[in-house]
Amino acid sequence: MKLSFRKLGNGKPLFILHGLFGSSDNWQTLGKQFAENFTVYFIDQRNHGRSPHSAEHTYSLMSDDLLELMQDENLDKAILMGHSMGGKTAMYFAVTHPEKVEKLIVVDISPKKYPVTNKDVIDALEKVDLDIVKTRKEVEEILAKDLTNIGTIQFLLKNLYWDDSQKLAWRFNLEALKNNIALVGEATPMPDLPLTMPVLFIKGGKSDHIFNADSKLIEAMFSNVNIVTIPEAGHWVHADKPKEFFEIASEFLKDL
Repeated sequence: MKLSFRKLGNGKPLFILHGLFGSSDNWQTLGKQFAENFTVYFIDQRNHGRSPHSAEHTYSLMSDDLLELMQDENLDKAILMGHSMGGKTAMYFAVTHPEKVEKLIVVDISPKKYPVTNKDVIDALEKVDLDIVKTRKEVEEILAKDLTNIGTIQFLLKNLYWDDSQKLAWRFNLEALKNNIALVGEATPMPDLPLTMPVLFIKGGKSDHIFNADSKLIEAMFSNVNIVTIPEAGHWVHADKPKEFFEIASEFLKDL
């Protein structure tokens, strides 16, 4: 699949991969900072942002999408940085194409299998009838009946746009994400031998996505890994503490 992406800056290629229901737009501010030293690829994963929609949504396919992008851009290697679902995509790619990964930054997600989450978000989104609603405010009010976190609601609303027929539509493919939601939490396959590229995990101190016990699995998969916690940050670590996040990631990437 030919993914939608934007490119900014000069230097070694840095692929940034967003999480579930997100888009490359979520990383604009931080991405511009990284673009001072790297060629940043702001990527929309399949079924998100401006990338094509597909009934299929697996990490195998999302990894293939990245490989196709690298081939189209004539890139032998890239630095991968992924948040949540994007982190899972990045890890899967590293396992299947280790020779193509210069360094890897995984943001607040572990290689382990996760239970099905975000069902409440999907249920709330399904109550929005886009054939009827006329304003973003109406959509917000419908979502607020089931979702209490204002940040989550605002995050979802960023995906609304006016289509060619002047109707509100979602950028993400809700039907495909709903049908494949269990696959979003699947475990990253173990490599035959631990991968040797430099790897950094950045977790939020207030997030429950990576536990101390997960370090054993992470270290079994990656032999050259460091796990850093940013206190007072939740699952959206880069949005909660952008300054700290940028400093930690930049230190990790400084010798490139």
